[in-house]
Amino acid sequence: MEFLDLNNKSQVQEYESFVKSCDKGHFTQSVMWAKIKTDWKFEAVIVRDDSGAIVGTVGVLVRHVPVFKANMMYSPRGPVCDIHNMSVMKQLMDGVNALAKKYHAYIFKIDPDIKSDDKEFLDICRSLGFTLPSQSKNFEGIQPRYVFRLYLNGRNEEELLASFHQKTRYNIRVAIKKGVNVKIEDISKVDDFYKIMLETGVRDNFVIRNSAYFKRLLEALGEHARLYMAYLNDIPIAGTIAVSYGNKVWYLYGASSDSYRNVMPNYLLQFEMIKWAVEQGAEIYDFRGVSGDISEDNPLYGLYRFKKGFNGEFTEFVGEMSVIYRPCLNRFLKFAEKNYRHLNMLRFKLKNRGKK
Repeated sequence: MEFLDLNNKSQVQEYESFVKSCDKGHFTQSVMWAKIKTDWKFEAVIVRDDSGAIVGTVGVLVRHVPVFKANMMYSPRGPVCDIHNMSVMKQLMDGVNALAKKYHAYIFKIDPDIKSDDKEFLDICRSLGFTLPSQSKNFEGIQPRYVFRLYLNGRNEEELLASFHQKTRYNIRVAIKKGVNVKIEDISKVDDFYKIMLETGVRDNFVIRNSAYFKRLLEALGEHARLYMAYLNDIPIAGTIAVSYGNKVWYLYGASSDSYRNVMPNYLLQFEMIKWAVEQGAEIYDFRGVSGDISEDNPLYGLYRFKKGFNGEFTEFVGEMSVIYRPCLNRFLKFAEKNYRHLNMLRFKLKNRGKK
């Protein structure tokens, strides 16, 4: 077991190559993603086999908690390894525990890209000291627990289009017929995207990132990220950000204007991103989060219905799990965080009142 030296270019390249090539690899485990998280410090644990080849990694973001002499540690979609190899998993956790001691961490969180019915993985996590997740249904965690995934299976864009639900195909054609034009844009168009994102956040009741964050994301991920903008008569009406990494493409952020939803730009944007996944030779196109409560009276049901129309697989991950090092502090900060989120949402609404 060793720790990644970010000043060692060859080791960083080796780390990045492993994460990208591993089936459990994820862009949030990359060094590139760490560059976006300016409020966090990045560390990574590496495990090698007897030949010296990397067989497991876990990237860890470390964030200081103001006032308290403590840090939160979080590994988004980690670890990256054969998740049923107890020896590798234990060595990775030995490294994590060493980092927890170094940073006086009160908690370590993971939310791995592993389906909820993987009992063997859950048993390994339990034996390594993780508290298993609650049965939350909506967006309580940092990363979504429920997603839609489209398994491309080597199909071309025509075959995929034919597999979509009839209404989805119809709406894609409506967007084209109405003159919606989708372009891949550079960082100079982020402010246009941000304006529509702000409108979306106010409308759908969620706090959004600032424009500097989206610019930093596109700069850090480079060719791995794309900003798609939809126009009608040269007016920007919707936009998305997609990420390609390893064998997957993810729909990461999306925004749409209230004024032009009738021309169905979101459907055409999704199809353009799926086409990129085909071009990249990806195995999976990930629509990311939906609610686990798929009853029609759920306010989030419309999001589920929209993504379901592309005929992907509704997928439940194991959820957010934690190793708690300082239980009393964790209970207090968990309570404080919940209240902070409510206050942050209220502040966002008051600040942007009337911008819908």
